[in-house]
Amino acid sequence: MDHRVQAHPRRRMLRPLAALLTTMALFLVPWVDSASAHGSVINPASRVYGCYQRWGNDHLNPNMRTQDPMCYQAWQANANAMWNWNGLYRNGVGGNHQAAVPNGQLCSGGHAEGGRYNAMDAVGDWKTTTISSNFTIQLYDQASHGADYFRVYITKPGFNPVTSALTWNDMQLVTTTGRYGQSQNYSINVNAGSRSGRAVVYTIWQASHMDQAYYICSDVVFS
Repeated sequence: MDHRVQAHPRRRMLRPLAALLTTMALFLVPWVDSASAHGSVINPASRVYGCYQRWGNDHLNPNMRTQDPMCYQAWQANANAMWNWNGLYRNGVGGNHQAAVPNGQLCSGGHAEGGRYNAMDAVGDWKTTTISSNFTIQLYDQASHGADYFRVYITKPGFNPVTSALTWNDMQLVTTTGRYGQSQNYSINVNAGSRSGRAVVYTIWQASHMDQAYYICSDVVFS
């Protein structure tokens, strides 16, 4: 006598459906990942990218609190923002950046992404990159969006980001570019004249794939 247990007809019907759903999920995951990929300035490192670069593999290290206090407060405020260092953008601004991004909120893109990046606006002693007055901004665009333009500002002489929040009046526009084709790596040459000392470089990247603008603060010291 055959004592083997026979599968219930409903179970036999569900197995092909489960296999189909699994296959669909395997195809969907890469699509979601690539669609959510964006970019940021990696040199001189943006605030959010610098925090990810220095601590992404060691973000639970208690030494961050004393060695890199600005990044520590940012990781504590929203760790997901650090993991998503390439997503500080706003949609639908229409080129009216000053209206969309209020004073004191420039480094968070006007509380972009529901305030996820608010810690970038914190006033304090952010880690800096030493650069010359003639320097090149390197921006990594993981999704190859292209650019309608880049605008690069530098804080005016005398502004101190360690003690003051950044406003539009604190900045001087030094470079406006034309269009860039789709690529993952962009270089923007900047001439800061005779600048010296500490400053914030503020880069606006107007992406080409849609009306999407990125707002990027990089802390620097001109040598």
